[in-house]
Amino acid sequence: MSKIILTGDRPTGRLHLGHYVGSLKRRVELQNSGEFEKVLIMIADAQALTDNFDNPEKIRRNIVEVALDYLAVGLNPAVSTLFIQSQIPELTEFTFYYMNLVSVARLHRNPTVKAEVQLRNFEESIPTGFLCYPISQAADITAFKATTVPVGEDQLPMIEQTREIVRKFNSIYSEVLVEPEALLPENSICMRLPGTDGKAKMSKSLGNCINLEDEPEDIRQKIMSMYTDPLHIQVSDPGHVEGNAVFTYLDAFCRTEHFKEYLPEYHNLEELKEHYTRGGLGDVKIKKFLNSIIQAELEPIRVRRKEYEKDIAAVYEILKKGSETARELVAETLDEVKRAMKINYFDTMSDFGL
Repeated sequence: MSKIILTGDRPTGRLHLGHYVGSLKRRVELQNSGEFEKVLIMIADAQALTDNFDNPEKIRRNIVEVALDYLAVGLNPAVSTLFIQSQIPELTEFTFYYMNLVSVARLHRNPTVKAEVQLRNFEESIPTGFLCYPISQAADITAFKATTVPVGEDQLPMIEQTREIVRKFNSIYSEVLVEPEALLPENSICMRLPGTDGKAKMSKSLGNCINLEDEPEDIRQKIMSMYTDPLHIQVSDPGHVEGNAVFTYLDAFCRTEHFKEYLPEYHNLEELKEHYTRGGLGDVKIKKFLNSIIQAELEPIRVRRKEYEKDIAAVYEILKKGSETARELVAETLDEVKRAMKINYFDTMSDFGL
C-alpha cells in the first residue's frame, strides 16, 4: 500500500512557533524523507468557518498568510500538494455520507470536541457544523486514502473517530477506505509548546505567541519577558525548570552545538539546568541564550517569507494548481465510495436493462 500523508491547519491566524515546533518542522522532514508517495498539505478553511462563520473575511485574509508560512518553512510545492479545503467540493459529499455512520451522542463524547466546546463557550448553542467537524476531518483523511496523519496528542480522539468511520463503512459496504495511523511528534515537548506567559496554549488571541514572521526585536522582547519561575527572585535563589517556559522552549529547540556557539561555559542543557536548579544562574542569561537560538532558527524562515511576499499571485497559483491536483485524487476515491454504496446509478444502467 502506498504511504500517503495528509495534514494541515485552520487559517485563523498567522502561524507561530508552536505550529512550527509542533508540526511544520516535522512536515518538512517527512516531505524530504522520500518515504511517502504523496504529501498533502491542506489549508482547512471550511473547517475554520465552523466557528468563524460570521467573519469569512478573516479566513480569506489568512489563507495566503498560512500559505506564505508553509513555503517559508520549506514545504515544497514540487514535492507536496498544497491545497485549499473548500475548493474540493467532493469533500462535502463524503462528509454527508459519513454523517449516517456516526451518532450525535458519539460526537458529543469526543474529548477534543468537548474541550473545544468549553473553550469557545458554545454550551447548548453549538453550531451543527462545529459539532460535525470530526466527520469532516474523517472525510478529508479518507478521501485521499491517507495512511499517516501527523497530529498532536490532543487530536488523537479525532483520528480514532476517523478509524471508527472507516471500519463501519467497510463493514457495511466494502473494503474501500483506509484506516489512518496517527504520527505524534518525536519530541514530547513539541506536542504542545506553551505560550510565552507560561499558559498551556500558545495563541495569537492571548498575545503569548512568537510568530514565524516576527522581526528580531519583537522576538527578543517576547523572550526577555517570558514566564520563568516566580520563586526565582534573586540570582542566588534555587530555580525550578518544571513549568518554566524558558526551559520548555530550550527542551524543544536547544542542541548541543548551540552551547559552543552561544554559551561556551556549559557543555549541554543538563549542565545548564543543574546550575539553575541549585541557584546562581539568572533568568536574563538563559533568556539571552534562548533568544540566540530562536533568532537563528527563524531568520532563514523570515527571509524566505519576504521573498515569497514579493509575488503573491504566484503563491495563489501554487494553491490553485495544488487544489486541482487534490480534487483529481478525491474524485477517484469518491467514485469507489459511490460504487460501494451502489449509488452510481448511471454507471449501472445495464442492471435495469438499459
